Amino acid sequence: MTVDLTPHPVGTPAARERPATLLLNAADDVLIALRPLVPGERLHDGLVVQDAVPAGHKVARWGLAKGQAIRRYNSLIGAASTDIAAGAHVHLHNLDMLDFVRDYAFCSEVRPPPVARESRTFQGIVRADGRIATRNYIGVISSVNCSATVARMVADHFRGRLGLYPNVDGVVALTHKRGCGLDAKVAGVEALRRCLAGYAAHPNFAAVVIIGLGCEVGDLTGVLGGAEGQALVIQQSGGTAATVRAGIAQVEAALGRANAVRRVPVPAAALKVALQCGGSDGYSGVSVNAALGVAVDLLVAQGATAILSETTECYGAEHVLTRRAITRAVGEKFVARVTWWEDFAARNGMVINNNPSPGNKAGGLTTIIEKSLGSIAKGGTSPLMAVYDYAERVTEQGLVFMDAPAFDPVGATAQVAGGANVLCFTTGRGSAFGCKPCPSLKLASNSDLFRRMPDDMDINCGTILDGDETIEAAGARIFDDILATASGRQTCSERLGYGDEEFAPWDMGVML
Repeated sequence: MTVDLTPHPVGTPAARERPATLLLNAADDVLIALRPLVPGERLHDGLVVQDAVPAGHKVARWGLAKGQAIRRYNSLIGAASTDIAAGAHVHLHNLDMLDFVRDYAFCSEVRPPPVARESRTFQGIVRADGRIATRNYIGVISSVNCSATVARMVADHFRGRLGLYPNVDGVVALTHKRGCGLDAKVAGVEALRRCLAGYAAHPNFAAVVIIGLGCEVGDLTGVLGGAEGQALVIQQSGGTAATVRAGIAQVEAALGRANAVRRVPVPAAALKVALQCGGSDGYSGVSVNAALGVAVDLLVAQGATAILSETTECYGAEHVLTRRAITRAVGEKFVARVTWWEDFAARNGMVINNNPSPGNKAGGLTTIIEKSLGSIAKGGTSPLMAVYDYAERVTEQGLVFMDAPAFDPVGATAQVAGGANVLCFTTGRGSAFGCKPCPSLKLASNSDLFRRMPDDMDINCGTILDGDETIEAAGARIFDDILATASGRQTCSERLGYGDEEFAPWDMGVML
């Protein structure tokens, strides 16, 4: 998460109406300021503010001695670097990262999965092989950068020409900058192959055309697998113009079949929902991410799958997930991925045991643990059922984790390759994002953002901060919006045309 928090000026109507503070957990040592606080201000519980406290920052609930551990979300976020008075601003000047041995306590807090009061459905598309789709695209996928232009030309031919095919959501070109050289089993190449194969087999594609140059790493037959579609090779098809014509012909041949679909009621259990956050603010962890976590628990109760990711934004808070791991092996696999990231950072002269973003600090987040706890909140409270490598196919139901960087397009690409058919993207600044062929819901952490970017934001969770809605009520609303989106209701990013450029396989290999 990166933070850019612009608070209401004290004295404005919005500032007066907004509750002063938020207590996340009864065991916490700090309150969260929901608006700027001034010295001498008396809070509702009798606490007197000692310092000027910006919105999104922390206030000590009681006196804290130097060296004392400090809790937020009922979890350790650091230790007092000096004595802190009740009502004082708690931030970089008096809170340090605490170097502690993590108690993973594998499986110690596993609870039975939630049980739904009633079974819910959405209007989905059932493919011939039983896969469930939420959208109905035709995909044109390049296997290598060298075929990207041809793939784009094929898709562009159909722009504005699908009037006779109202059930087809579009012809989308997915291109990238990878795929040439290094014909070896290195991590980056394997990740690219998994991404290509996952997208080719995605249920939201009625058909796909894979286009390659002919001398690249990827085996197009292997990438296509059992997906409906064909592979074209520029060097074997007569060159650029001939391949474009052949690609157009393949799409035209598929349009009739693709249009002959209809939506039918299918169980909510068929949903695989990707969870992402980006362009976040200091409120994301306490409003929108927390509400999305409630929606995730409701989805899991229906038998659906939720895919949490962003490994580096779980760092320092791994214990939250290891304690909920359904087996020790699942918990240890998650820890192994975190350890890989520690080694990766060390090899490249970086550290992840701090807060890397100045914006995070400006918005009130002090340590990486604090930041990670807010990110993990998207995953709700359900048991962790499985851990997947980057872009690996997701087969388990319930809450699962997929290893990926925190950079949104790279992580979302992996989740969609794994089979996600809806994506929920939380933001506080207003990230611009889409992820075809998967519909992407944008959830705002604060009402100011929702009003400022009405064409981009689907759901406002600032209602929680405004005191108009509980986290539980907002989560139930998100759950209903996910079902409506899966049923075909367009998201803001779809109406704006986002999603063609966000296909971004993780480049973690060597380039020679």
